[in-house]
Amino acid sequence: MIAKPVLKQRIISVDFVRGIVMIIMALDHCRDLLGDDSTTNPTNLQTTTVALFFTRWITHLCAPTFVFLSGTSAYLSMQNQTDVIAARNFLFKRGMWLVFVNFTINNFAIFFDIHFSVLFSQVIAAIGFGFIILSVLIKLPVKIIALLGLIIIFGHDLFTGISFAKGSFAEMIWTLFMKAGFFQLSANTSLVMSYPIIPWLGIMLAGFSFGPLYSFPSEKRKKLFLQIGFCAIILFTIIRFSNLYGDPFQWSTQKTKFFSFLSFINVSKYPPSLLFALMTLGISIVILSVVEGMQNKITRLVSVYGKVPLFYWLLHWFIIHFLAIAIFLSQGYHWNDFQFGGFGMGHPKNGGGLSLLGLYLAWAAVVIFLFPISKWYGNYKSAHKENKWLKYL
Repeated sequence: MIAKPVLKQRIISVDFVRGIVMIIMALDHCRDLLGDDSTTNPTNLQTTTVALFFTRWITHLCAPTFVFLSGTSAYLSMQNQTDVIAARNFLFKRGMWLVFVNFTINNFAIFFDIHFSVLFSQVIAAIGFGFIILSVLIKLPVKIIALLGLIIIFGHDLFTGISFAKGSFAEMIWTLFMKAGFFQLSANTSLVMSYPIIPWLGIMLAGFSFGPLYSFPSEKRKKLFLQIGFCAIILFTIIRFSNLYGDPFQWSTQKTKFFSFLSFINVSKYPPSLLFALMTLGISIVILSVVEGMQNKITRLVSVYGKVPLFYWLLHWFIIHFLAIAIFLSQGYHWNDFQFGGFGMGHPKNGGGLSLLGLYLAWAAVVIFLFPISKWYGNYKSAHKENKWLKYL
């Protein structure tokens, strides 16, 4: 059931937090496409550095927050929609569009592989599949959707040990829905499922169920968000300390106390474990509380990115990839040295890339470059609401 209208304007805190994760996300993708050998295996505690570890760890906030707020935004966008069938159809079409974009434009932007030898199911596809399933569930009471989301988040780790014969149809279905993995579609094409449907659906359903809280007065929801966020973080700490459940890898004592702490917060994203979800969403919901009702220059600047997430997402991959090619050419590599097939991502066969400091400089340049473009598109979209196709970008 869709509630009566409660929202007529965009919520700045949602755009701000989404903008934060969009900015941080670009750092991780700069590391993927521009990094040298010293930036690999950032969460391997035997070889990583503290700076490299946190360069990767901070980006863990991005995907779950992105998916969670996609669910929240889906709820909020429907509050002025009285036609349930129209709302369901839009969600379904939006989901199908995102899945299509993931395996076409997005795949090419990541790999620059005209043969599409790897079909890479990323967070955009996870959101797309989530919207498709949500369109079926949309008539259910929000409390039931919330319960389904929590059951998935808290329960899917029970099934992590299940496996099927390699290459079997059962393994393919299980990989699509429950675990990260890959399988061959043909001799030259493989599907890599980094974001299996069900675990990420749980996060989206939780985000959708979070939407009704925005009907409360600002001060009340600010307090409520803070309580929810801290409860999630405390629950993460208790369960993680027990080493009994919630993540396929236990934390352990390391060479220093600080590295033992790194082991404690080093949880699994593929698929998102219970502890991963509690840690990342807890932090993001606390940030939502902190910025609730806040309006200043910083929130306005960051919200520019948060208002155009898909546009920013697609564009930033192309910009980073073109920048990577320019950097590799400047380092003396030739076009024939680049690997565009498989997971080469255009990186030279032998060496190349930037150090961690270079990555941060490149990241800053990419984010700054994208600001006026994102602002222009956000203004264009606001000024042309009659163009319904803009809702799909």
